Amino acid sequence: MKTPQNPTTPNRRHFMKSMLAAGMAPMFIPAKVLGEQAPSKILTLGFIGTGGHGTNYNLRNFLQQSDCRALSVCDVFKYKREAAATVVNEHYGNQDCRLEEDFRAVIEDPSLDGVVISTPDHWHVPMSVMGLDAGKHVFSEKPTLCIAEGRELIDAADRSGKVFQTGLEDRSLIHYHRIIELLRNGLIGDLYHVEVVMPQGQIHPAEPGIPVPDGLNWELWLGPAPYHEYTRTRTGGMHWRYIRDYATGILIDWGTHLVDTAQLAANDPHECATEVKAWGQPVPPNSQSDIPAIYEAHYRYSNGVTMHVHNSFDAEWLGEKSDITLQGSKGWVAVKGWRGQLQASDPKILRTRFAEGESRFWPRPVGEHRDFLDCIRNGQPTTYTAETLHKLCITLHMGLISMDLGRTLKFDPQSERFLDDEQANQRLHRTSRTDWMRA
Repeated sequence: MKTPQNPTTPNRRHFMKSMLAAGMAPMFIPAKVLGEQAPSKILTLGFIGTGGHGTNYNLRNFLQQSDCRALSVCDVFKYKREAAATVVNEHYGNQDCRLEEDFRAVIEDPSLDGVVISTPDHWHVPMSVMGLDAGKHVFSEKPTLCIAEGRELIDAADRSGKVFQTGLEDRSLIHYHRIIELLRNGLIGDLYHVEVVMPQGQIHPAEPGIPVPDGLNWELWLGPAPYHEYTRTRTGGMHWRYIRDYATGILIDWGTHLVDTAQLAANDPHECATEVKAWGQPVPPNSQSDIPAIYEAHYRYSNGVTMHVHNSFDAEWLGEKSDITLQGSKGWVAVKGWRGQLQASDPKILRTRFAEGESRFWPRPVGEHRDFLDCIRNGQPTTYTAETLHKLCITLHMGLISMDLGRTLKFDPQSERFLDDEQANQRLHRTSRTDWMRA
């Protein structure tokens, strides 16, 4: 199926390709487009995926940075890209934000320094790799879709020499930085266990296929995922997050937040767990969802630290009862609720303050949006590199695979394979569809 040209940008993609072929690619963005700041000081960005998080969190945060400029927005839903373009135009007081249906037009745009990817999970790594290979700096939401994808992403970042940042904020949040700082400075003794409570997933009933609505490029929404007919709620809300073709469920989605803090606490030299035994409540028949909604996973790191990740409640808001507790030989510290209340076995622990240069833990980093721009300029690694994302997702994918197979799994961080379990190793990869490339 041929993607129609966006009426607001007629033939722009073909125009830019012809410019490149003729050696006429623009070397800078005119000052009248960028405002009063010199072009060399402005980083230009295109935004792919402009749903709720893509627009209200990522786009709006980048709009607050004075040294970058949003030039284009892209979404397979016409109404979403139009709404995002309105946000951009209202912020800058003009009408020149470019709208794209096909993300390839953004990645191939020579006027852009970087791309920001806020799509469903199955697109994160494919788009990131294409962006890096095209010479773009890439900011992408988490997580990966399978373990092997993480290594593919690392290789792309290494060969491109460009900056990659994961859209994950936890290390810059005071609550989570603080409990790691207290641990690293000996306030609870030696860590031996981490308890992580997370929300339940959701189970949605199966639905019949219906015609694709106007204003949606269904082939490009599916992309590398297996073909499936369009259903009424498949793309709505977070329904897609509980379908394996597009995501890996709440364990890996929400887990990227709290388990990142847990892995910092574990401080294991391998940076990921090496053993897991997980259980998931079977999904009812005739469900659109195919990932367990209720689960628990018991992990062990090579340094002996254990971690229990589980859920057992219904919450109106996903973060309502999520929490993390670090248990040490002298006491414990915890964050109760998402960005919630700090607690400790002894209130004196929380009153501890460190003079400048005294803490054994690194200073709290800036938010991921500011960090991305800073690292493009200074060449330093981002807070969440491709490697960091990969190691975090290894631990989480291990849990889902163990849940599926119903047995304890052991993982070798060097070879990035499960030990003596070929069935588990078959789950390291996903098979991708290529038909979408003609969309």
